[in-house]
Amino acid sequence: MKKILFLLILFFVGQAFVLGQSTASKQVQTFTIEAPQLDSHKTIWVYLPKSYETSKETYPVIYMFDAQNLFDAKASYVGEWEIDEYLDKANQDVIVIGIEHGNEKRIEELTPYQNEKYGGGKGDLFIDFIRHTVKPHIDITFRTKSEAQHTTIFGSSLGGLMAFYAAIKYPETFGKAGIFSPAFWINPEIFNLASESQLNSRSEFYFMAGTEESETMVSNLEQMISIIKAQGIPSDHIQKKIVEGGKHNETLWKNNFPEACQWLLLQKSIKND
Repeated sequence: MKKILFLLILFFVGQAFVLGQSTASKQVQTFTIEAPQLDSHKTIWVYLPKSYETSKETYPVIYMFDAQNLFDAKASYVGEWEIDEYLDKANQDVIVIGIEHGNEKRIEELTPYQNEKYGGGKGDLFIDFIRHTVKPHIDITFRTKSEAQHTTIFGSSLGGLMAFYAAIKYPETFGKAGIFSPAFWINPEIFNLASESQLNSRSEFYFMAGTEESETMVSNLEQMISIIKAQGIPSDHIQKKIVEGGKHNETLWKNNFPEACQWLLLQKSIKND
């Protein structure tokens, strides 16, 4: 079963792109930035809400992994989340920053620990790239609410693993995490990290998984929730959604992003009322 899940993760990786017309909203732009931590350059996707140009407001920010699959069917290898279409329609006042994975280097970049069979283990460098290169650039260039309570880290599969890792290791930067179908199996060390860390009780976590992803997906997710509750995360700072029949794919993540986004943003609103 692990081999099957691994193949599903690899399904994200590829050099070929879907041909055809771009589906990205006019609210989406891209730029390339040096990633000295990874000895490479990365393309960054930016979604600005419709109100951005006509207001002087500052906005919360969601940082997301696997940018190729978030906004544009042309750039995606396996289909897009349609985040821009949802946000355009919902008029959500949030900036979304998508960070591209390194294609064949995806496992290498999006695992905090090295796996004996599959390698990897450069996740800390990737998170350092977000914290020390991407986020400072975004905060200088755009009108953001830069505090942790307004900053979410979000991902699926390996990206879900990394979002959780970033949130528990750097709560002073990422106050919220959207964790879809996390690949905890590839780095089981993450359970010990969560058990041994002094977690920030103000951190907030949205977990989602489908029942048909793997034999251990839901049980691993529930085990992790139990751990962080025992470590002092209040129950009302944790949201769990288990999707009956949900499979490990873009459709599952696309369909459940709106609810997760709304919950994470609503938590901010409740605290500021």
